[in-house]
Amino acid sequence: MSSRIPEETIEQIRQQTDIVEVISDYVQLKKQGRQYTGLCPFHGEKTPSFSVSQEKQLYHCFGCGAGGNVFSFLMEHEGYSFVDAAKHLANQVNIDLPEIEQRDSSTNTPHKMMIDAHALAAKLYHHVLTLTEEGLTGREYAKVREFTKEQLEHFQIGFAPDRWDSLTIICEKRGFNLDTVAKAGLLGVRDSDQGYYDRFRNRLMFPIWDGQGNVIAFGGRILGSEKPKYMNSSETPIFHKSKTIYALHLARPTIRKENAAILFEGYVDVVAAWGAGIQNGVATLGTALTTEQAKILRRNAETVTICFDSDRAGTEAAFRSASILESAGCHVKVALMPDGLDPDDFIRKFGAERFKTDVIGASLSLMAFKMRFLRKGKNLQDEGERLRYIEEVLVEISTLTRAVERDHYLRQIADEFSLSLDALKQEQFQLFRAKKQKDQQHKQPETRRTTKVLTQKKLLPAYKNAERLLLAHMMRDAEIAEQVQERIGGNFNVDEHHAIVAYLYAYYGEGRESNPSEFVHRLEDPELIGLASELAMLSVNEECSEQEIIDYMQQIESYPKWVEIQQKEIEMKQEHDPVAAAKLKMEIIKMKKQLH
Repeated sequence: MSSRIPEETIEQIRQQTDIVEVISDYVQLKKQGRQYTGLCPFHGEKTPSFSVSQEKQLYHCFGCGAGGNVFSFLMEHEGYSFVDAAKHLANQVNIDLPEIEQRDSSTNTPHKMMIDAHALAAKLYHHVLTLTEEGLTGREYAKVREFTKEQLEHFQIGFAPDRWDSLTIICEKRGFNLDTVAKAGLLGVRDSDQGYYDRFRNRLMFPIWDGQGNVIAFGGRILGSEKPKYMNSSETPIFHKSKTIYALHLARPTIRKENAAILFEGYVDVVAAWGAGIQNGVATLGTALTTEQAKILRRNAETVTICFDSDRAGTEAAFRSASILESAGCHVKVALMPDGLDPDDFIRKFGAERFKTDVIGASLSLMAFKMRFLRKGKNLQDEGERLRYIEEVLVEISTLTRAVERDHYLRQIADEFSLSLDALKQEQFQLFRAKKQKDQQHKQPETRRTTKVLTQKKLLPAYKNAERLLLAHMMRDAEIAEQVQERIGGNFNVDEHHAIVAYLYAYYGEGRESNPSEFVHRLEDPELIGLASELAMLSVNEECSEQEIIDYMQQIESYPKWVEIQQKEIEMKQEHDPVAAAKLKMEIIKMKKQLH
């Protein structure tokens, strides 16, 4: 597929692209020494094992083994083809790909057509709202909600006219396949296949974007009394509610700067908060927070403040969301809304400054919120309900990892209910021990598997470690590769190493200079790409001596002979003829002397 793009153009894109900047759009990276680390976007983890090298323009996860360069990252994370990844990167660094544009124009993929149809729909809806007579109803509603021109522009809010065919006609004129547009969720199909109709009508339209700013869905707010009041696009090949967070690409720069995100329930609250000066607000899409969404938030920020409605449903949703975010490794806070108000209402009633200071600025710690939540609906004057509340709070306290926090909240309970602090600590410890034993029973098989994997990675045989380190040096230095090729050629003992070294010899044989990122780019097998990336990012002695290289090669050469010696030792033990056994013994001694 890469042959469709001139090799020199690919190289130009690769040289002008900074892998750290690209991956930072998906993962919060922190510099540690010469590399950047973060939470891996390819598997769930709480402790960073994902590493990015700006120097080598490579990434590798030491947890799941994913690795490669900037092209493979986009292909694996976004599901791009190589051409799509190249076009995306070329656009970021302002490199024209006219030959690709020309060839792709006649072969528009369904995925691209769905994206393009959403982009067209967003422009149509925004145009209708801001510049046409048909959008008057929407403008009046926006005025009532006190949306400014800046808010409408920033979030590209639009209006779907109260007609059945506005979008349908435009898509047809632009040459879109209407069946594909219908599968994208923008059109409906009439009964008995009698044509198509606009799915969204007479609604204020909020575009929903993917992480890179492509419109992939819409949320529509009805302006009349029809039901449902809010309607999101249905699940499509390009839109998955459980993996999408509203306005993340708009909020990401501020989220990264502050290392914190504000999570709202809906897009109207995000729009209102942005107007109030809060630019790190995002939202779920009318559904409960999912584990996937929590992981995305954690990869972008350490702290997440939940700001949901104050009604019972909103409070319960905040409680559930807090647990999910906490499990994903987030530091969670909860901003409490006054009864009967949502964030949008509060801002319009009391203004931006009070929202920032009295709501967001007064956020509770997660434990303080849980204590408030657990006492709701309980009569603490009743002995039974009071004891039930205390036990529920102790269960939550036992989940806290810091001893100082546990002590703080235990003292609060002791003071409020005139209880013995020692008795509370003893009860809390028993609950903690019971929970720990239960967790260990559930996690024991997984722990054993994890330990086995880590052991395999750490306790490598000498020959295997020598091959890894030698390959790492060979990828950095063409002269070392030439020296190794002359002495041992491709006789590496590990199959994957044998394959990599064959590609490496071919790479240098084309007259290329050492460049780990370019070499990895030329590999096609995902396993080899991951392994080569890991080897390229190994910490090795940059000033490698010739003796060190010779020692590595000797380890590799001697391994098959040690295997042969071990086989002869087994044969000797099984041999019943004393003469034959003695002969084998002499052979073994001779082979060992040669090795030493």
